[in-house]
Amino acid sequence: MLGLEGKRVLVTGASLGIGASAATLFARLGAHVAVAYRSSVNEAARVVEQARAHGVQAHAFEADLARWDEGERLVAEVETRLGPIDVAVLNHGIWKEAAIHAMRAAEYDETLDANLRGYFSVAGAVARRMKPRRSGRIVFVSSTAGQRGEAKHSHYAATKGAVISLTKSLAAELAPWGILVNCVAPGWVATGMTEATLADAHERDAVFRTIPLGRVGTPEEIAWPIAFLASEGATFVTGEIFNVNGGAVLVG
Repeated sequence: MLGLEGKRVLVTGASLGIGASAATLFARLGAHVAVAYRSSVNEAARVVEQARAHGVQAHAFEADLARWDEGERLVAEVETRLGPIDVAVLNHGIWKEAAIHAMRAAEYDETLDANLRGYFSVAGAVARRMKPRRSGRIVFVSSTAGQRGEAKHSHYAATKGAVISLTKSLAAELAPWGILVNCVAPGWVATGMTEATLADAHERDAVFRTIPLGRVGTPEEIAWPIAFLASEGATFVTGEIFNVNGGAVLVG
């Protein structure tokens, strides 16, 4: 019903968490998937195996998207293996604490490079290929941190705010070529990235108090909105920031 059967979907950061759930869901919906990862080889292989169980093509692709040239290389390899990319989901990133008074240049560079550089380079690489075809979808994954900020994670929040601005900019820029660009902005989600924080009872309770639904989300609860924005149900949606946060940040 979503019209994703036979589509070719690239998901970055797809070996774990939200990316893994998104890649698996796309496969369930009949799409062929490219599972991009940086270092989690075994986890990426597991996602590929789960995807193939749904009768679709699935392959893993290693890429360090903190390096600009890796975006072009990744997209070229995916299209060589799977064919033209119909949907690109940009999801990779890191989340590390660094209070502003103690932040070092290396910490700033690590987060900015990991969380933002690849979004630009991969988006550029897929746009160059989608424009002549006059069709395509790009879905970015941001965060509530990009909307309200986050204490002791200002560099992370800055990258996620930049992804929101990137979404709106590219939506306007690429619309004449039939390319739709949207963003999903999750709140707290139970992934390996948040595991340590949520394992602490005091911190977990503090997090839950900020969420009207009283719990954190699951990776699959983020994957479904991603799939919707890539589907035939969203053909008149572009430049949208789809907030999926249990009511924690109420913005339009």
